[in-house]
Amino acid sequence: MKFLKYALLALGGLVIVTGAVLAYVAATFDPNQYKPRIVQAVQERTQRTLRLEGDIALSFWPSIGARIGKASLSERAGDREFAAVEEARVSLKLMPLLSKQAVVDTVRIKGLRANVVRAKDGSTNADDLAGPPPAKEAPAASGAGADFKVDIAGVEIEDATLHFTDQAAGTKLTLARLDLKTGRIAPGVPTRVELSVHALGDRPKFDLQTALKTRLTFEPGASLALDDLTLDATGVAAGITNLALKAAGSAMANVKNGEFTASKLNVALTGMSGKDALDIVIEVPRLTLAADKASGDKIAIEAKVTGPDGAIHAVLMLPGIEGTAQAFRSGAANLNLDVKRGDLAVKAKLASPVTGNVKARQLALPQLRASIGASGPNLPGKSIAGELAGSATVDGARQSAQVKLAGKISDSNIKALVGVTGFAPPAFKFDVDVDRLDVDRYLPPKSAASAPGAASPKQPERPFDLTGLRGVRANGSLRVGTFKANNVKASNVRMDVKANGGRVDVNPLTAGFYQGSLSSVVAVNAAPATPTFAAKHNLSGINVGAFLKDLANNDTLEGKGNLTVDVTSQGGTVNALKKALNGKAAVKIADGAIKGIDIAGSIRSAKARLGSLRGEQSQQADKSQKTDFSELTATFRIANGVARNNDLSLKSPLLRAGGAGEIDIGEDTINYLVKASIVGTTKGQGGRGTDELKGVTVPVKVAGPLGAPSYKLDFSAMVTDAAKQTVVEQVQKRLGIGAPAGDAAKKDGAAPGGSVGDRLRGLFGR
Repeated sequence: MKFLKYALLALGGLVIVTGAVLAYVAATFDPNQYKPRIVQAVQERTQRTLRLEGDIALSFWPSIGARIGKASLSERAGDREFAAVEEARVSLKLMPLLSKQAVVDTVRIKGLRANVVRAKDGSTNADDLAGPPPAKEAPAASGAGADFKVDIAGVEIEDATLHFTDQAAGTKLTLARLDLKTGRIAPGVPTRVELSVHALGDRPKFDLQTALKTRLTFEPGASLALDDLTLDATGVAAGITNLALKAAGSAMANVKNGEFTASKLNVALTGMSGKDALDIVIEVPRLTLAADKASGDKIAIEAKVTGPDGAIHAVLMLPGIEGTAQAFRSGAANLNLDVKRGDLAVKAKLASPVTGNVKARQLALPQLRASIGASGPNLPGKSIAGELAGSATVDGARQSAQVKLAGKISDSNIKALVGVTGFAPPAFKFDVDVDRLDVDRYLPPKSAASAPGAASPKQPERPFDLTGLRGVRANGSLRVGTFKANNVKASNVRMDVKANGGRVDVNPLTAGFYQGSLSSVVAVNAAPATPTFAAKHNLSGINVGAFLKDLANNDTLEGKGNLTVDVTSQGGTVNALKKALNGKAAVKIADGAIKGIDIAGSIRSAKARLGSLRGEQSQQADKSQKTDFSELTATFRIANGVARNNDLSLKSPLLRAGGAGEIDIGEDTINYLVKASIVGTTKGQGGRGTDELKGVTVPVKVAGPLGAPSYKLDFSAMVTDAAKQTVVEQVQKRLGIGAPAGDAAKKDGAAPGGSVGDRLRGLFGR
């Protein structure tokens, strides 16, 4: 007992002496005197510059610790700041070390700044500070170090700013105004954690003010639990402005068996996407994922989108799942979708069992069924309905997805295969087959003012926005058995589409077209600020009259022929495109007619009034009249929306016509001069003979709106030409030129022969 007594007294005396020595050292030792040595040592070891602008204070009893004032550390072999701190304080209690416990007082860090950069080769600007990888050590003896425990009274970080730059990915992330406060941190001890931070990123772009609160419990190397977790975030993210995100629930990760559990998880998000308001709610009562099992209760997701153009309401119900992380399944998931756009209302229901593999990141909807219904005053019968069935798969590891559907919507039977490769950005592949498609059935009826020839005040055009094409990557084919759009009809339509970087190419576009065929190539480039367009069309053997009637309600031409067009344009509205058209075109029509004027009939009328007609006679188009022809050809040069022609050629047994002029496509007007010549006879065609006018040229001016031009016959020029023709014929007759000698002699009652001088004297009565 005495030995124990003296031992305790000795130990107590040793503690007193040691404490006195430490107190003396703390009182007399000034670490600031060693700043130059510390700076030099850091420079020699790391090739970095350490700046110690604040004071250094040390404590030795009852805790050993340090407080550092303002300090900074540069990049390796450079002057750029790597990290800095306004103040840092940490201390470790001495006595608990004797019982293999590290008891740390509250760690306080104020004004921390750090710039971490990851290079393209994967290295970072902090790798040298970590030193070389530790060599493999022999396994520790059983139980060695197992009893050593760490206990931190708390961590307080105030006003920290962290910058992360990933040069390989081309991304930047900033965590600013970061404040962290915790309670006691020790194994198995629940502690409150409060975190607030302003997070900013560029790819994807976001700017969020975030606050997190939770109760943290952990066991080193075993488990981590977050209970009563709440997360609030406001700002901008994923193109959503005025974003407000609230999340609550609990989560636990078991490191030993790889199990993750989420319970009572609720997420609510509101914000604006352009002019549309978003409202999304997610509820997950319980979800457990592990290597050998997967289970969970019903998951519900509800989303609402409302804006000036309408509203969307979607509800997804996913029943409880079961299985393993490698192969889980659920009953039929259901998606109800309501869409409203003006007077149009669309309702859709989708259902399918769900199977998947969490480890492989795969999801499948093997028996997908969809019913679609729409109602609105502009729909055929004011409503349409359809049923589709098929399957869908998603492979997250390969970043691919595929949907296969077949069914009927309204009067169209559809088969579609759509695939996606890559999710950021996605690249689409598609193959769609439709037996018939009448686009006009789904468009609002045209107003009376929009009919051709109707007068209506010009309204400013709304520019079309093609910027959405800039991020589209697609490659696919569309086939339609019978097709109608804007009253233009086609059959056996096929178009192959490629889109990338804002450019869309349709090549080829082929179809049966008005008893002939259509072969086209179309290109749209939406990458520039002002989109550009190019088109090459080859229409062969088409019924021109039926085509123009359907296209523009224009009934001025009929026949069968060929049309080639090669044009380019640019603009943001239809009018701008028409006025910027450049290129060329050619037309060749056989066995047709120009409606609205009967040139031969007009000439017959002119013959009866030949002596009294003077000047020009104007007449509006009369669709009951027409000028037949056996062939009509013309070529056009198009510049700035104006098509010019100087080689018009029209042929018929009675007429020959040539012409020149221009068509202003931008203004929908025509200004043309056609010169028609009589080359045959009208006898036997229901009219009086025009033999006397054979060879006479009749100028016809065509002008006015394309849909209803006016025709002006220049009878004054015709009379002059007829008079000239008469004089010429008389001269030829008297000279015996242009007619067989026998005929001339018989008509003149004189014998053939005689000198030219005699004939000239006879002509002038001498």
